[in-house]
Order: sequence, then C-alpha cells, then structure tokens
Amino acid sequence: MHSCPLHNSPSDAIAKRRHLLELVRNVPWLSRLPEDGLENLLQGARLHVAEGREWLFRQQTTAHWVYVVISGAVRLLRATDDGCLATIRCVERGGTLGELSLISRQTTYLYSAEALRRTHVLAIGVGPCRESLNHEDCHSAFMSCLAQELTERLEDVALLTQADARTRLASFLLRQLPLGATLPHAIRLNVPKCWLAAQLAMTPETLSRLLSRMSRAGAILVERHQLVILDRSKLVR
Repeated sequence: MHSCPLHNSPSDAIAKRRHLLELVRNVPWLSRLPEDGLENLLQGARLHVAEGREWLFRQQTTAHWVYVVISGAVRLLRATDDGCLATIRCVERGGTLGELSLISRQTTYLYSAEALRRTHVLAIGVGPCRESLNHEDCHSAFMSCLAQELTERLEDVALLTQADARTRLASFLLRQLPLGATLPHAIRLNVPKCWLAAQLAMTPETLSRLLSRMSRAGAILVERHQLVILDRSKLVR
C-alpha cells in the first residue's frame, strides 16, 4: 500500500479538498463538526491506495488511522481463536474503517481489513478523530453508529447460530431491502460470491444452489452482478 499527500499542485489542492470535505461530511459522526473542525481533520490526512488482496491493517495492531473509502471495496475480517478468518461485512464508498479503535483500550484495530480490488481511502489520524468526539453532537452520533453496528452484529450472531443456510441467505437478502422499498428491487453484488458465501457461513456451492432454488421459486432473479428481489413474501416463507 502506498500513500500520497492530499494534493500535488495549488489547483489540484482546491478540487481534491472540496471533494474530500464532501466525503467526510457524509460520515454520520463527522458530519456534525463545524467547518473549521472538518478542515483540521484534513490537515494531517493522507490518501492511501491499496491493491486487490492487500491488507490495509491487521487485527490487534496499533491503530494510527481511521479510513474513509473513496473508491473500491474492503472486506472486514475477524480472526477466531483457531486461526480462521471470519468475514464480518464489506465496506464501499463513504464507509469507514477502524473507527472502533477510538474506543479500544490499547488503541488497536479490532478486526483486519483487506482490499477486494484497487481501493482508494482517505486516512485520518486517530488523534484528530478522537478530538472530534469532544463535540457533543459528534459524540452522540458516534454512539448511535456504534449501537447500530452492535445491533447488526448481534443479528448476525443469532442468524449464524440458530438458522440453516437457506434461512441465513433469505434473511440476508431481506435485510438489504430499504425500508418501504418497492419491488422488484435490485441488490448490486460488489463482492465475489465466494466471499458472500463466507460471510453467510456456507460454501460457494451451497450459495449457488440456494440462489438457483429461490430463482426457480420466483422469489428472486439472479443476474451477473446483481440479485433482484421479486417477491418479499416468498423470501419470508
């Protein structure tokens, strides 16, 4: 992975800074910062580029940066006691990586992050990110994001420990539906199906077989880079 400053020329600086400020404003717990606070965040920030299958950081290493994905996709993984890697979820443009280190006692990363393809990220120092939490609105938004993350991971645990593969897949698809979404609704697959299978604790062969069954039942339509949900009631059943 290599990094570079935020700009290489005065004109380039203006365009890039405007773009990156907009990116940071879309992060829920950073959007509450005043304009000068956002500018301070970018003072020591860097642009990092990771190639596909390259690690941005490893679990339990000291955290120096919190990342915002500019382009590409990153897979989050947690190492189990037996040395296996469990896929947590994938993060794309606008998503953040490593923010849990801000509440880690040793300021370490609590999971590993692997680029799925060539990925550009904005790296913001842990120190400035911690300072941003001194703002009451930012702290409140950060805690709300943590509560949502915890809720989603608890749902994952409940699903993986109590349900069979078919139920796990159906539940995953239903969770991708936005509230009040009208059908048919397309879910774009930006990660390889083998990694989606790993996230759902099943083999790629099982995933392909279940998708075919759901397609024949009229619940979904399987296309190359997306799944289209056709009938919510059939998925629920």
